[in-house]
Amino acid sequence: MIKRRNKERDESTIDITPMLDIVFIMLIFFIVTTSFVKETGVEVNRPNAATAVRDERGNILIAITANDEIWIDKRRVDLRSVRANVERLKAENPEGSVIIQADKSSKTGFLVETMDQVRLAGVQNVSIAAQKD
Repeated sequence: MIKRRNKERDESTIDITPMLDIVFIMLIFFIVTTSFVKETGVEVNRPNAATAVRDERGNILIAITANDEIWIDKRRVDLRSVRANVERLKAENPEGSVIIQADKSSKTGFLVETMDQVRLAGVQNVSIAAQKD
């Protein structure tokens, strides 16, 4: 009696290693090329300014809405906690600057109080966002 080897079983396996390599390379490519956009978590209607300049360095974004609410990192915060939040974010990124996006209907006094809290947190480079005409 002759025993036959079953060659079908040996040839039926598919090697998916090259396909997995390509998938991982594509994943790395998309992660590296994706731009990460920081947002404050609320949409504000910024005032227009003819001298507005785009600042790409602003890493800490603070939004002030028309009804004087402060938003940092998609969370509503109280004026008294702005200093602590900015100190925490500044510790994470010491080179970052602060950009305040104030709605044009917000109160100027509230904007000044917010800027004062940011400066008390140790940040001297504070900018106010505006739309270019």
